[in-house]
Amino acid sequence: MSGFFASALKGDCVFDLYFGTDYHSHLGTRRAGMAVWGEDGFNRAIHNIESSPFRTKFESDLREMKGYMGLGIISDYEPQPLIVRSHHGTYAIATVGKINNLDALADKIVRSSSSHFMEMSSGTINATELVAALINRRDNLIDGIRYAQQEIDGSMTILLLTPAGIYCARDRLGRTPLIIGRKEEGFCCSFESFAFLNLGYHEYKQLGPGEIDIVTPDGVTVLCPPGDKMRICTFLWVYYGYPSSQYEGVSVEEMRYRCGREMARRDGITRENVDIAAGVPDSGTAHAIGYANESGVPFSRPFIKYTPTWPRSFMPTIQKQRDLIARMKLIPVHELISGRRILLIDDSIVRGTQLRETTAFLYESGAREVHVRPACPPIMFGCKYINFSRSNSDMELIARQVISEEEGGKVDRTVLDDYCCPDSDRYHRMLERMRERLGFTSLAFNRLDDLIRAVGIGEDKLCTYCWTGRE
Repeated sequence: MSGFFASALKGDCVFDLYFGTDYHSHLGTRRAGMAVWGEDGFNRAIHNIESSPFRTKFESDLREMKGYMGLGIISDYEPQPLIVRSHHGTYAIATVGKINNLDALADKIVRSSSSHFMEMSSGTINATELVAALINRRDNLIDGIRYAQQEIDGSMTILLLTPAGIYCARDRLGRTPLIIGRKEEGFCCSFESFAFLNLGYHEYKQLGPGEIDIVTPDGVTVLCPPGDKMRICTFLWVYYGYPSSQYEGVSVEEMRYRCGREMARRDGITRENVDIAAGVPDSGTAHAIGYANESGVPFSRPFIKYTPTWPRSFMPTIQKQRDLIARMKLIPVHELISGRRILLIDDSIVRGTQLRETTAFLYESGAREVHVRPACPPIMFGCKYINFSRSNSDMELIARQVISEEEGGKVDRTVLDDYCCPDSDRYHRMLERMRERLGFTSLAFNRLDDLIRAVGIGEDKLCTYCWTGRE
């Protein structure tokens, strides 16, 4: 995942750019960068943020960089923004999305022109460099952006910083958000709607799917109108989105309360069944409050996330180390755990390793029972669009592992559809296998129809691929 912020002001924009980008630290863990344009032309800085937060790495750049317009990005993957010189002139580019056909597109470009690509240390091509190469195959930037988005299998939101302004292009199906803020000195563009509030901006507009605007200190001009089809990622509300954000007018925090409420109504658990309802910090907390308010089960915090020296930006890529770090962040409150029957809500179960560790942690701390209620359905398919999971194969997902064991090997699409149906016998057998493997007292997932009801904007506008495998 990645998050971006851009600003175009009548005065220097670097202060806003620095803090606006920092407010996206929850969306990326590996690299960050800023690029600005001003009287001295382009200036750029990129740093690794795996072992220290964005603000620490970019403090010196805040003092040294100057410019009227700029963009910043925090990323899980490739270094960006890039500065590109082409027949369009010089521009800086940052992207958010996923390219499933990256190698095929790169081969096509190399075969049809004299272009080449620099490999990163991982041996892969920088996806943002590929997007720039696609844009440069057309006569102007607008056609180039549209061409790149049409050629890409996946999703791609693009920011281009030019001397004429900042081109903002939301993914053609709007899988990720792009919001413009306004204040007297100018405008900003942001992934997260809350990121500009404390900087004095108010919301000016949200770009529609496929919309392209150009932003300058003096105004916003629509260059390509929005399309009428949207598939915004539902998982943004469930997990990735910051609580104070909103997408398509739907508050992340309010949606999570409603999500917990829907689960409680479906579950029917009361104070006779469990002693407390708790959420796995941080994204599970609001879901748990909604559940507690609806069910009457007292909300409690039996463990606390220790954040001063364990920010989310430090997360190793090796799964075993990730599990250890996740456990080290949680500090138990033994007085709230010992002898208790705990209903525990997490945002999701992907591989299951961290929640298994968390459950064992609760038992070791004296819990009598641990009833687990993930806030979304079982994840059956790796994300094709926004890289929300590091899974390289569907078989890394615990739901798919259990299905394979249950069916004795590879299964066809019809069988998978049956496992996706919460009313089927196969679905309930899958849940029981998962419960046994992960050590829960009981396990019940949120249903997709209840999840969609909690979002409240219509199933036809939401991407639910990770749960259904349907585009």
